[in-house]
Amino acid sequence: MPVLGVTQIVAWGAIFYTPVLIVPQIAAERGWSIAFAMGGFSLGLLTAGIAARFIGASIDRLGGHVTMTCGSLAGALGLALITLAASPAAYYAVWILLGAAMGASLYDAAFASLGRIFGMGARRPITALTLAGGFASTVSWPMTHLLIDTIGWRGCYLVYAAALALINAPLHAFLLPRTRHAADAPPADTQAIAKPMKPLPARGLTFLLVASAFAFYAFVPSGLSAHLLAIFQRGGIDAGTVVWIGALFGPAQVVARLIEFAFGRDLHPVWIARAAFGALLVAFALLALTGISPLTAAVFALMFGGANGLVTIARGAVPLSLFGASGYGKLMGRLAAPFLLVQSAAPLVMAFVVETISDAAALALAAAFAAVAFVCAILIRRPA
Repeated sequence: MPVLGVTQIVAWGAIFYTPVLIVPQIAAERGWSIAFAMGGFSLGLLTAGIAARFIGASIDRLGGHVTMTCGSLAGALGLALITLAASPAAYYAVWILLGAAMGASLYDAAFASLGRIFGMGARRPITALTLAGGFASTVSWPMTHLLIDTIGWRGCYLVYAAALALINAPLHAFLLPRTRHAADAPPADTQAIAKPMKPLPARGLTFLLVASAFAFYAFVPSGLSAHLLAIFQRGGIDAGTVVWIGALFGPAQVVARLIEFAFGRDLHPVWIARAAFGALLVAFALLALTGISPLTAAVFALMFGGANGLVTIARGAVPLSLFGASGYGKLMGRLAAPFLLVQSAAPLVMAFVVETISDAAALALAAAFAAVAFVCAILIRRPA
């Protein structure tokens, strides 16, 4: 859906991807440690996790055109206020607001909106949406760097606040469909993967396995995004090559999603999740067996990016295929809560392991989380 494709690029680029470039500048200007300043971002993710269930239920009841509009306006207000938040208490309070905005603006809210609109036919729109969202980091980081150099970090955040208020909010309010799917019956193009089975209740062992698989996986991209490039650099790769390797992640996500979009319609999304987790484990094994070099680091970045691209699709498609479209927004909120809670803790946990043990131990910890996610995905079964 073009509307959500545009707004996801703006929302991810404005709120989620900017802290890695802007937070160190905030810390230096205000005399805070980087860990303390980045703790605001972690608090925001924690807030998004706590609010996720309520946001999902709101989308079920009111529609994405209401909830996501509020999320965009809250994000605009938060980005404007963070330029004024000089005290630690005010800074953290603004990140609580931005966390609620992320919960109502990013993928989970968008998936819930698509589920409300398309019902069981939402898998293809979800995949198409992630194709657009995959370009967010590619657009955001160069744009953020340019804005910081031109008008400073405050000006950068004010530009992004204006984008959320003047682009995202009107698109959500006026162009996002208000319709609700009529039934859970699968459309014609999904008959091969969604046979006329009664949806499972969103509870019990199957729900626990789905929630656990994605929650354990959340540790991996969150922890590695904060530490992987530094680990590669400490492993002997020069800074310029490390940046080039990091740039492979985004295109790898998009390519994997294109392949799924073109050839994956006949595969149940649980198999997509299993393949993604399995590929990630192979990438970790390759890195452990061959050591860190420019070639192995590049291969790891490509496999990690591809796996993450597929998991993003599976996060929306697996619950839809197993539990149906009825109450999908609330369901996505329930699944998003543990995902976001783990995501918020992962950078701090990885930092502790890196500082107290070693880089290798941190990579092994991330691999262990990926392995648990893979086991959970393997165990997911529809009861006979």
